Amino acid sequence: MTRKGKQPGGHNPLTYHERKAKLADYGTTTARLGSESQTRFGDCCLGIMPVLDDAVCTPSGHIYSREAIVTYLLTRSKQLKEQRLAYESKLEAAQHRKSLQEHKAHETTKQKFVQKDQGATHITTKTHSKDFDSSLKKKIDTESKEDGKKTLKRTSYWLAEFQPSHTAEEEDDDDVYRSIGPEPPKRPSSPMSGNPLRLKDLTPLHLIREPPLSSSEGKVVCAVSNKAITTQPVVAIKSTGQVMLQSCYDELVKPTMTCPITGKKLKEKDVIILQKAASGFASSGETVAKKYRPTLT
Repeated sequence: MTRKGKQPGGHNPLTYHERKAKLADYGTTTARLGSESQTRFGDCCLGIMPVLDDAVCTPSGHIYSREAIVTYLLTRSKQLKEQRLAYESKLEAAQHRKSLQEHKAHETTKQKFVQKDQGATHITTKTHSKDFDSSLKKKIDTESKEDGKKTLKRTSYWLAEFQPSHTAEEEDDDDVYRSIGPEPPKRPSSPMSGNPLRLKDLTPLHLIREPPLSSSEGKVVCAVSNKAITTQPVVAIKSTGQVMLQSCYDELVKPTMTCPITGKKLKEKDVIILQKAASGFASSGETVAKKYRPTLT
């Protein structure tokens, strides 16, 4: 017999590589994202490509290509229209079924009342005794069958006929309306923030990019300082479409509330805080991605 330390159950906890190899197929897995997995500032959130001439932003600060976001809104509006028609048809069917159930319950109550009101009829003692004996026999047989079913259900609860069942007649008002699902939204939502989005909520942006021969080709630069924008906080002016760093806005624009590029007066509601880009550093934003894989337990 081998030593205890060499036995299969006597080794130390799994190493990092063993744990990744054995446990990576189920449970919650995490991975740290690098800068190559992050979206650069100035890229479309739908097409993941640099936006050149038709850049727009939403009230949440996400940048899109006008062609991509307009196509998305049109497609999503058609889908919502079809979903709303299907929802209305299901709602009408559910209301019709509910009215039938109410009518059936009313008729049942009415029949019970009529039987109770007109049920006292004159019969002979012999007929009454015979009917009473037959009804008592049926009652005893029924009770014995019910007791047998209860005993069998208690001892053999795994049988299919003793499992809980649900029929359309047993549905209450909540079940009737819950079966048709939630009501579709009236307008499409933003792809990134999930808030309702309209076409008139899009704000055109004037993005200035670095020259093609520069070392960092394709980066968006600040309209005021001409610095490359990577992961710094950025704001946009809604009325003029200019994009500038947050530091330039605080130092040069906010004291006078005047656009340094066009000279127009601004208001606080004209300033949109854009979503900044992230890198592989932990302080730049969300850099850890999680994914859950279901287990068999």
